[in-house]
Amino acid sequence: MTIFNVLTLIGGLAMFLYGMNVMGNGLEKLAGGKLEKIFERLTSNPIKAMLLGLSVTAVIQSSSATTVMLVGFVNAGIMKLHSAIGVIMGANIGTTVTAWILSLSGLNGDSFLIKMLKPSSFSPILAIIGVAMLTFSKNDKKKDIASILVGFAVLMFGMDSMSGAVAPLKDVPEFAEVLLWFKNPILGVLAGALLTAIIQSSSASVGILQALSATGAITFGSALPIILGQNIGTCVTALLSSIGTSKNAKRVAVVHLYFNIIGTVLFLTVFYLFNAFIGFSFVDGVVGAKGIAIVHTIFNLSTSIVLLPFIKVLEKLAYLTVKDKEGEGNKDNIEEQFKLLDERFLQSPSFAVEKCRELTNRMGEIAKESIDMAMSICVDKYDKEKAEQIAANEAAVDLYEDRLGTYLVKLSSRDLSAKDSQSVSTILHVIGDFERISDHAMNMVSVAEEKQQKDLNFTSQATAEVKVMCSAVRDVLDIAMEAFEKHDLELATRVEPLEEVVDKIRTKLKNRHVKRLQTGECTIEMGFVFSDLLTNLERVSDHCSNIAVCLIQENDESFDVHEYVQMLKNSGEGFDGQVKRYSEKYALPAKEF
Repeated sequence: MTIFNVLTLIGGLAMFLYGMNVMGNGLEKLAGGKLEKIFERLTSNPIKAMLLGLSVTAVIQSSSATTVMLVGFVNAGIMKLHSAIGVIMGANIGTTVTAWILSLSGLNGDSFLIKMLKPSSFSPILAIIGVAMLTFSKNDKKKDIASILVGFAVLMFGMDSMSGAVAPLKDVPEFAEVLLWFKNPILGVLAGALLTAIIQSSSASVGILQALSATGAITFGSALPIILGQNIGTCVTALLSSIGTSKNAKRVAVVHLYFNIIGTVLFLTVFYLFNAFIGFSFVDGVVGAKGIAIVHTIFNLSTSIVLLPFIKVLEKLAYLTVKDKEGEGNKDNIEEQFKLLDERFLQSPSFAVEKCRELTNRMGEIAKESIDMAMSICVDKYDKEKAEQIAANEAAVDLYEDRLGTYLVKLSSRDLSAKDSQSVSTILHVIGDFERISDHAMNMVSVAEEKQQKDLNFTSQATAEVKVMCSAVRDVLDIAMEAFEKHDLELATRVEPLEEVVDKIRTKLKNRHVKRLQTGECTIEMGFVFSDLLTNLERVSDHCSNIAVCLIQENDESFDVHEYVQMLKNSGEGFDGQVKRYSEKYALPAKEF
């Protein structure tokens, strides 16, 4: 084996790993967060959980990615440890799909069909199709499909390169002698675990073993412990991912490790006991890519079936390993909610965007609650407890903006689809609007406190008029929030007409206030307070308009804010009709002067 063979081997390995990464990313983007949403709806039925883990891992081609997701779900409190264990078992079975795909390279036959089933035959076709789609298609989903095709082709080309590079090793006696070491189960398990821990992918390490099997020097006896060790080595990814997480999230990684260690010990014990009494003839026989896929599948399938009834035992073992400190428990506070912003979810951008939307909705609810209370203490009776709650809400909203903004910036640096990229931009704008709405609630508290301290009171006429404006603002805030939460574009178009009505109400109220000043019904000092209140209410309405506009803009890349507003106002009966209906609904009481 020359230096050029070594370079070819390294290059083949690089292409293999890169292809696997590209294909996995394409599959994840094509799924668009749907797989993670399925996880969230997972029942506590262990068989369903196992089947789900199998299916998802077979799709994304990585048990490590599945387990890391589970660590994030449990850490965020959206999945229980008990449910996660079943998924882990299924993930171990699902990861064997890659080995079976790679084993197709070992197909032999002279028929056209058999030859076309070999990856070396059909992967160039997939590569051409994929490159053509990437070059000429502008559709995101088609580009994701193209990434999967190209990734698979690169993966298979890397596999063939590795197989060709190691082929000369079959004539090197020293290589055969080294492989004999791995007949020792302990050395074989350690070698497999170390290789997989380094590249952090059991699918990739099994692929490397399948490539080496092309030398004809690897036997079943030496391959078996290596394959089992590879399943242990893949646990490193989840263990690293669990650093700094909650105790339950750490337990997910520990269960993954225990599952594979216990499975390895049981499998090797049973296998070598039977071999000692019966004497398996295939132990010293040469193993190929297909044989490695068979061993990999039998191990994971049998281990899952044997340990499935003992999920509670594995759970208890995890609790014994990762113990709760005395008096420790889950605290019901705002920090618990921010666990949804788990950095592990950044590996699944579509899902991470949805979690950001969820938290943004919660942020909006807090801001809305503050506005409701602020209206109450400004117009009706001042309440110190409500004023303090508004201040607490303001601190919470500021924290939401900080945490969400930081997370969204990290998310924006990922390889996002056009849709997700636009969603991130929308949420960034919306959290700014919710934060400003909360600020206006605090400004209204200042208005209420000034009224309280100076013993100022609105006239009955002014009070009735402000209540109308408050109702309109409350309505526009409800519509904007519901439109954002449900992603309802039709509802979003109803915001601008109502915002227009709020603007008109403010103008009318200011004019009426001037009349009251002229007749001596109101003082200049009271006028400043009144004006401040109207300004803050009108600004809340403006931010609702911003939210609606951002939502519509998210679905139209060529959208221009000023053009949209102008178009609405010039749309004739549609816009004017809505303005008329809202004007009638929020008609001001008759003047008393």
